[in-house]
Amino acid sequence: MPSPVAVGVPEQGMRRAVIARYQMAQSRPMVGKSQFSELLMSNLLPRVGVFSSCVLLSASLAIAQGITSSTASTSAKPSPSVHADDAKFLKEAADGGMAEVELGQLAVQKAASPQVKEFGKRMVEDHGKTNDEVHELALQKSIRLPKRPSSKNAAAKAQLEKLSGDQFDQAYMAYMVADHKKDVADFQRESSAAHDPTVKTFATQTLPTLQDHLKQAQSIAPAQ
Repeated sequence: MPSPVAVGVPEQGMRRAVIARYQMAQSRPMVGKSQFSELLMSNLLPRVGVFSSCVLLSASLAIAQGITSSTASTSAKPSPSVHADDAKFLKEAADGGMAEVELGQLAVQKAASPQVKEFGKRMVEDHGKTNDEVHELALQKSIRLPKRPSSKNAAAKAQLEKLSGDQFDQAYMAYMVADHKKDVADFQRESSAAHDPTVKTFATQTLPTLQDHLKQAQSIAPAQ
């Protein structure tokens, strides 16, 4: 039977060998969690950055193309247009309307007859309203209207400014009769022959007021 010493020595040597191998294994360089994360991020981030840049670039190009398309469609859209005859009608209506307002204001200041003064006041109110409608319509149709009465209407105003009393009343009302006869004829023609439906509606709706102006002017004029 072997002695205890003979048996214990080999076992003790085996234990030492196992411990040595464990220590060697523990001393080997290992990649920790933090090192692994750094390694992963160092390899992955450049790829993510390139991908993100591509995505942002594609989105920017898409937005730019959308803006360009929108701008092109807007600029390519034709502006509203109107027939030459209708445009001429609106310009003449604006010219006559401005003259009616200025002459009406003159009548309120200079007329001797209360009837003439009242008629002048009505011209300022009615034609002022009509002028607003003409300008709004012209804006929709991209039509440039005159900013002041024509030389013909300006000359008529200059002549009336030289008169006073009964002379002014007679001259003013005579001019109103002649001017409104022309206005009624122009608006009647446009109400039936206008090319643009909006212009036609405007002429049709304004015509009764002008006809009433003419009737009132004719009733006042003979008494002067």
